[in-house]
Amino acid sequence: MAGDKIKFDLETIRHSTAHLMAQAVKQLFPDAQVTIGPVIEDGFYYDFYRESPFIPEDLIKIEQRMKDISSESLNIKRRELPREEALMMFDEMGEPFKREIINAIESDEPISVYSQGDFTDLCRGPHVENTKILKSFKLLNVSASYWRGDERNKVLQRIYGTAWHTDKELRVYLKRLEEAKKRDHRKLGKELDLFSVTDEVGPGLILWHPKGSRIRCLMEDFWKEEHFKNGYEMVHSPHAAKVDMWKTSGHMDFYKDNIFSPMDIEGKEYVMKPMNCPFHIQIYKSRLRSYRDLPLRFAELGTVYRYERSGVLHGLLRVRGFTQDDAHLFCRPNQIEEEIVKVLDLILFILRSFGFDEYRVFLSTRPEKFVGSEDGWEQATNALKQALEKSKLKYEVDPGEGVFYGPKIDIKIKDSLNRFWQVSTVQVDFNLPERFEISYIEENGQRNQPIMLHRALMGSLERFFGCLVEHYAGAFPLWLAPVQVILLPITDQNQRYTDEVFKKLKNSGFRVEKDLRNEKIGFKIREAQLQKIPYMVVLGEKEQENNSLAVRKRRSKETVVLDIDSFIDKLSLEVSKKDLGEAIQSI
Repeated sequence: MAGDKIKFDLETIRHSTAHLMAQAVKQLFPDAQVTIGPVIEDGFYYDFYRESPFIPEDLIKIEQRMKDISSESLNIKRRELPREEALMMFDEMGEPFKREIINAIESDEPISVYSQGDFTDLCRGPHVENTKILKSFKLLNVSASYWRGDERNKVLQRIYGTAWHTDKELRVYLKRLEEAKKRDHRKLGKELDLFSVTDEVGPGLILWHPKGSRIRCLMEDFWKEEHFKNGYEMVHSPHAAKVDMWKTSGHMDFYKDNIFSPMDIEGKEYVMKPMNCPFHIQIYKSRLRSYRDLPLRFAELGTVYRYERSGVLHGLLRVRGFTQDDAHLFCRPNQIEEEIVKVLDLILFILRSFGFDEYRVFLSTRPEKFVGSEDGWEQATNALKQALEKSKLKYEVDPGEGVFYGPKIDIKIKDSLNRFWQVSTVQVDFNLPERFEISYIEENGQRNQPIMLHRALMGSLERFFGCLVEHYAGAFPLWLAPVQVILLPITDQNQRYTDEVFKKLKNSGFRVEKDLRNEKIGFKIREAQLQKIPYMVVLGEKEQENNSLAVRKRRSKETVVLDIDSFIDKLSLEVSKKDLGEAIQSI
């Protein structure tokens, strides 16, 4: 049996398991209409149309029926059908969604179906050869979706599942899911009082609370400091602009569905900005530029606004208003490679500073819809390749996933749960400089068009912050922790000494709080641990008499006695090194 499983890749296993689930659903709920069931990362889903919603108990029944079908050892067979025969068959089966899918298939493409027992489904394949191979699976949850992802269409029910080669792999994955639930940034954001989203403000619009804002400020300050060191200049741009500028940039053509509706201001249409780049171009155009000025590096922590449907919003990871750690570099053609190498170095430095040492790098090439010449695209793609090779970074090619104006490098970070998150990007753009007719004066007095590089290191502060919360399970390293030290006096008699210690730590630049509640010390320690504060300092009569501190780390049961100066030196060293210490806890 193991041999049967291993010879099929996971995508095939999961694709076949999606069909197994659809068969089980049709047997148990004949009124359910089948739509699509693709493979996704770590699993699969299938969308169904049904008047009555699926409930958790239904998933248990479906999963059991899947096991029953698997044990029947049904052969899975592929057939190709003429278009009209396929249409007639699915009409007779009462599957109207399949008709729409078939009609969208190009006339020269074959129409294939897969059958197992009493179930037949439209599919390109491939599949495993027998249902007995499908053993290690689990249904996870059900949610709402729209047919074709369009909210104007029928509401569907999406059942998610996962499938693996072996039961052991499945158990490991399910354990990881449980850990991920504990680390969910939305849950921890509420428990640790970091951020919130309210109906009064609107979905996808984040309210940063004091503790979350403190971490954000630390992120921003570090980001700015490193950018100044690397030759960037800070700029700021408005939150809205005339529609005409976005028409010039091409965003009204290529990103129209993601732009908020225009506002009429004194007879002119304005929109909230979806990007920062046209503003940086306007700054570039504000005066005549010489070859001596290049490269120019404009950086901005600029908040942008994009219309995302409510169904895809997800805490900090998918929002409608977010702050890009954006920069645009204007350079001569012979400076492209060097600038990209510098950008890649800065990206990796920033990511490592926040505790992300593992990542995957992708080179995304020309999509079907693009602007500019093929020669320009080839030149830009080669520049990215050469920079990657010079930086000695292993990368994968992601065909056709470039943006409409140029190819790009994407970097996905790996967190403590072995999940990958898309954050950093570097993009080469020949298009916008041409659209906005920007130029510089060459040594020979001729006007030339600069090359523009778009880049973001963290992607957006919101998304990166959400990743950090889950990566550290809310237990941030000392340099990022909103509260670094909490003082826990044992009795009211220790309050004067507590105030002295508080003042010294505060004056030394540390973020310190006092817990003066009339509670037992054990309770105070547990509360501080729940708030994931890095250091707890217990202050009693003994400490007061000896002018000492009883210091305890958040994940330790051991208490160390230090004098105040030694403790300050210890904290200072840990902060200056941006020591991650025991912050990262993987499962």
